[in-house]
Amino acid sequence: MRELDQIKGFGPKRMEALAARGITSASDLLERLPVGYRDTTRPLSPAQMTDGTEGCFAGFIVNKPTLQRARGMQWVSAVVGDEWGKIRCMWFNQSWMKDRLHETQHVVLYGRAVRKKNGLFVINPTLEEPGRITPVYAPVPGVGQKPLRDAVQQLLEEYDIPDDLPQSFVERYGLMDRRAALQQAHFPTDMQSLEKAKERLAFEELILYQFAVADACAHRGEARPIAVQAEWMEAFFARLPYAPTGAQRRVIEEVAADLRGTRAMARMVQGDVGCGKTLIALCALYLCARAGGQGALMAPTEILAEQHLQSAVELLAPLGVTCGLLTGKMTAAERRRAREAIESGTWQVVIGTHALISEGVNFARLDLVITDEQHRFGVRQRTKLEEKGMSPHVMVMSATPIPRSLALVLYGDLDLSTVDELPPGRTPVKTRIVPEEKREGLYAFIREQAAKGRQAYVVCPLVEEGENADQRSATQELEELSRALAPLRVGMVHGRMKKPEKEDALARFYEGSLDVLVATTVIEVGVNVPNATVMVIEGAERFGLAQLHQLRGRVGRGAQESWCFLMAEPNERLRTLVNTNDGFVIAQKDLELRGAGEFLGTRQHGQMPAVVLGGDARLIARAREAFLEVSRLDTYAHERCVLSRAGKARYARSGIRFARN
Repeated sequence: MRELDQIKGFGPKRMEALAARGITSASDLLERLPVGYRDTTRPLSPAQMTDGTEGCFAGFIVNKPTLQRARGMQWVSAVVGDEWGKIRCMWFNQSWMKDRLHETQHVVLYGRAVRKKNGLFVINPTLEEPGRITPVYAPVPGVGQKPLRDAVQQLLEEYDIPDDLPQSFVERYGLMDRRAALQQAHFPTDMQSLEKAKERLAFEELILYQFAVADACAHRGEARPIAVQAEWMEAFFARLPYAPTGAQRRVIEEVAADLRGTRAMARMVQGDVGCGKTLIALCALYLCARAGGQGALMAPTEILAEQHLQSAVELLAPLGVTCGLLTGKMTAAERRRAREAIESGTWQVVIGTHALISEGVNFARLDLVITDEQHRFGVRQRTKLEEKGMSPHVMVMSATPIPRSLALVLYGDLDLSTVDELPPGRTPVKTRIVPEEKREGLYAFIREQAAKGRQAYVVCPLVEEGENADQRSATQELEELSRALAPLRVGMVHGRMKKPEKEDALARFYEGSLDVLVATTVIEVGVNVPNATVMVIEGAERFGLAQLHQLRGRVGRGAQESWCFLMAEPNERLRTLVNTNDGFVIAQKDLELRGAGEFLGTRQHGQMPAVVLGGDARLIARAREAFLEVSRLDTYAHERCVLSRAGKARYARSGIRFARN
């Protein structure tokens, strides 16, 4: 089979651009499935393009297109209509569209309709070829969509595509042939064939991943057992300002049982926002230190690491446990002193960020590793921390409730503990859906809260203007709120900022020197500001329910009444947030509505590549049943062997180490 650099038009520059996206072979390109499709087989009428509708529509150019200019911008404007209705289309910074379009011309376009103050528009629709389902790939700067499509088509015609699933397995579960699945996934003949192809490929990933993680579980290394005594736990509980919940006690008992064993603990502790997972982590660290070992807790942000240290010192220092902090922003002298304290064992509990896995950090006796907000870390990062010890016990914590069916597939190498009880007295956040016409009233409410000394978050789906014309960006929001809420102090934080700038903005908000923080979903985890009582989420319909619930969890962390406002038109999906604060109910609903790929959001680099390419709750349950059947019955011993080997090989190619020894 020809490689990428043998394809016409794929010279050094394009190869370099592809390599920057992790595409270095023909196989890589074939496995990189489209992120969407443009179906022009059944175009809508312009009259059907209502606010928020995205799709293909067809009609005639009603009037002569015009090129307009204002405020340093230029755009082409044209009305597209048919016998049932019409809609105005606008192309910004695409002056050449004026020459591509002419009066009475029949066009097929693809775009999203948005309602602005002066009417309904489709912004920057694309001209499409009628009667096709066209794949849309994730952008690769330097390589256009057409060259990608042409290369994939050529490879599909020439590539001898092996199948990792045994033929008997494929037939028994009624799966599509792999070659046919890849062909239909890239160039579907119809939407039904596309769904079957996606199901086959997602089912394959789910099966192979489960066999790979089962192998990891089987090869879990031996650890130094920690002789946890019941009185140690009671001494810890006695230091608490309040009694632990039944769920906290149950999970701590599960952790203690793991620590006593000779097999390294590998446990995931998940629970809703505010359920008290940090207390469980601190108890585990105390038990480890009490037995003479060291424990490390890695957090995704410096602010969260500092908050964890403060909690650890308050709770563990009176129990005789020494605690220390290691982060990237420390001075060279501070880092040197921290490394010395870690290596000598002076610090029994070490809390930090990614700095914990840097070279030169050596532990005296690392017996326990904990990662907080585990989905913010890739497997490689967690493995690096584990390698600082000799097969230490491992705990990961997640504040993103995951339905059990999905957790068993994704974290099959981990024992699962669920903290399904909230501490008493926690005030639920009140959630309301706010349409655009009530925006001024919302601003008045934010001013009222600020007058009481409270703070507010405003979350936007985008960073900058122009990324998607129908969504509010953080930069636009900062400008508008600075005017609308003056003289309140408004700041901004987003993922594209340099780390020191981001940490500084979060610190200023935490300290109270900002009244309003405009942000992207970068604040979804790792921020704990008890004084924040208002969460505003712009374009709420663009987010999954689980993500909205996580964002809502940034407020209501103090004793004051807190509010979450979803800026969107009311719909049944968003009403789920209004009606419940139970993260597990919300997560299950999100999984059912959006599928696992959307539920999890972006696929973290080095974590679980393409495992749930759109698998829904039904498919995940089916894949779990298939895995258990093949694993359990001797009848399928040959299939079990083939699938285990294929699963390990596939995820080894992804750079993921499953074995913990």
